[in-house]
Amino acid sequence: RVLLGCFLLHYAHRALIFPLLIREGKPTPFFTFVLALLFCVFNGYLQGRSLTTYATYPPGWLGDLRFITGFLGWLIGMAINIHSDHILRNLRKPGETGYKIPRGGMFEYVSGANFFGEILEWFGFALACCTIESLAFALCTLFILGSRARQHHK
Repeated sequence: RVLLGCFLLHYAHRALIFPLLIREGKPTPFFTFVLALLFCVFNGYLQGRSLTTYATYPPGWLGDLRFITGFLGWLIGMAINIHSDHILRNLRKPGETGYKIPRGGMFEYVSGANFFGEILEWFGFALACCTIESLAFALCTLFILGSRARQHHK
């Protein structure tokens, strides 16, 4: 339940809170939207099915070092992701255009701090879950967001 709660908390934020906070921006191409939607639906099914049907944890799992370390990685990653999104949303004043380099938070250490936070979040989740499905999700996140981070850095 705790692990499923982590997953749902991330997507509740991403689907309900984040869209209310963003300002005007570039429209998302329809094909990209459809692919993202399909990925999220399929992944949500896999994670949910895995955690509710197949994953079994011994008594005391919430005190296990793997769970604690993974949960802290998930929590820190989510905090970095949310804070980085805040920095990105406030880069430009209303009506301002052009490229600006983000400063503050993890942007002082990595150019794609928002991507780094989400990658950390899902690898922490994978460690806390110790399932093949959560590891597959973390790896997909690394490859997809790692590619986007590289493009943004260039």
